[in-house]
Amino acid sequence: MVLNDSDRQLIAAIQGGLPMVARPYAAIGQQLGLDESAVLARVAELQESGLIKRMGVVVRHRALGYSANAMVVWDVPDADIERIGRLLADESCVTLCYQRPRRLPHWPYNLFCMIHGRERDSVLRRISQIVAFHSLEDIQHQVLFSPRAFKQRGARYAELDKLQPESRSLHGRT
Repeated sequence: MVLNDSDRQLIAAIQGGLPMVARPYAAIGQQLGLDESAVLARVAELQESGLIKRMGVVVRHRALGYSANAMVVWDVPDADIERIGRLLADESCVTLCYQRPRRLPHWPYNLFCMIHGRERDSVLRRISQIVAFHSLEDIQHQVLFSPRAFKQRGARYAELDKLQPESRSLHGRT
């Protein structure tokens, strides 16, 4: 797949977030001189090609009153990582859950999950409930509360107009 000017304009239009209107792809299409179905089709093609890996929502939790935000880090045996990761990810209060490599000897944790709450005590209670319900008492973990929030935003891509022609091609095809 080769990026053309229209693709670069489309990516630039969506990377900052979709417009907060009933039909965001129609609004983007109007901005780019395309109809809604053309925008949807091209986004689907870009996703299928792997150029766009995923699209999601960035929620500003503190603005919604969720200021007790905890990253729970777990030292899960490698053989159990997938099972326990799925258990945690399925919890309604867990907003993200992912695996990362340990950084021994100082950082033994390999599974991370985020829990947002309005009050610190309620988040700690919920973590205790999760530990008990899933019998995770023997899994070492730490609760790390965020004292402040940094800028939250979606993915930003290289300035698309500065890509070299050969780097625009996926899979070596031009």
